[in-house]
Amino acid sequence: MRVLLLGSGAKDHAMVWWFSKSRYISGLYAAPGNLATSRIATNLPDTDPSDPEAVYRACLDHSIDFVFIGTEQPLFTGVASYLGERNIPVFGAPEKSLKLEGDRSFSRAFMARHNIPVPKGIFFDSEEPLERYLDRHEGTTFIIKSNLMTPSRIMLTSSNKDSLMAFARDLFRRGPVLLEQYIRGIPASCSLLIDDNGYLILPLTSDCTKKSKNDMTPTGGMGSVCPVPVLEDMMDIIRERIIDPTLYGLKVEKLAYKGVLTLSLMLDEATREPYLVDYHVRFSDPSAQAMIPLIDTDIIEILWAMAENRVNEIRLERSDLCSVAVVLASEGYPMDIRTGIEIKGITNVFLEHVGDSPIVFCGALRDEGGRAVTTGGRNITVVGLGKNLQIANQAAYSLIKGKAFEHLWYRDDIGNDYFITE
Repeated sequence: MRVLLLGSGAKDHAMVWWFSKSRYISGLYAAPGNLATSRIATNLPDTDPSDPEAVYRACLDHSIDFVFIGTEQPLFTGVASYLGERNIPVFGAPEKSLKLEGDRSFSRAFMARHNIPVPKGIFFDSEEPLERYLDRHEGTTFIIKSNLMTPSRIMLTSSNKDSLMAFARDLFRRGPVLLEQYIRGIPASCSLLIDDNGYLILPLTSDCTKKSKNDMTPTGGMGSVCPVPVLEDMMDIIRERIIDPTLYGLKVEKLAYKGVLTLSLMLDEATREPYLVDYHVRFSDPSAQAMIPLIDTDIIEILWAMAENRVNEIRLERSDLCSVAVVLASEGYPMDIRTGIEIKGITNVFLEHVGDSPIVFCGALRDEGGRAVTTGGRNITVVGLGKNLQIANQAAYSLIKGKAFEHLWYRDDIGNDYFITE
């Protein structure tokens, strides 16, 4: 099978890496790809992944049998439907289902209609009512986020009214904002591969979405761990209260599709109750980088099963290892990202790992005349592997500290909540 993957981030590198391990692959391409995908695939740097016609031409030029949409923008520019109308098989949510992720007001109403537990939230269209509400709830910690999809789903958690209002002013330029109840607990990502008859649950991850444990400034995902036993022990409850109602709702509201649906969850540390925070009609970063290295099942076999509506028959083969994924980000990420910065000393960092050594996935880096140059916020994800999370953590940080990546920053405590540190 000849496969074209659309994307250029670390998550997309992880997907290309997974495809490269399939025994059914006869050709593997990435558009546009990144600094590292060229090691295991053919990059198409001149193909705009968000341009349906450009992607279609690439499919014809390279005899592509299947297109996998890894990044969100091509979904919202109609690439999936354009290819489908031209009989090119494609993995990606259809336009009718994109509002599950792209419009939080729609998704919250959907959750309410199907009695899915979510954090309390209020939408605001302008500054004045938001400011009055915050005045009435002075000192309360909230999460504030855009109603629309934003790069990296950046959000702010804070109890400071001035900080919340300053962040909201930027968001209001694009539309309404959601002020959401803050729930202290364990954040998780649960990716489902769904077809017309059922679903396959991929390994759950727990994601670190702040610059530091107690940080209250905007950021995106900075790390992830997999597996998380406390979450997997609750899978029956998560299925009953969140997964099954969601898939039922998709069917009755004619939003069902074949593809991936990622659930952003929060497990309340006080009540041990799971809440659904957001839907993603794609894989999430960095949870994908933590999860994919632990899956031994051939991805092509999974995709064939989905095409034949028998994905629920797949018995997922999982490694008995644990993973800790640590994101290295550009200076200023996420609000004032420095790009065009050369990152030295990583010539061989993306080579195939050996044994339990870390796997390194490339993010926003491009090759400029043999130099690795930053093009965005999250540049590298180092995934440590080990028989437990502590060993996986040590593996990831040993590589990071050994390389001393200049101009990149990272959290130094990914995974610490899941084992005892001295």
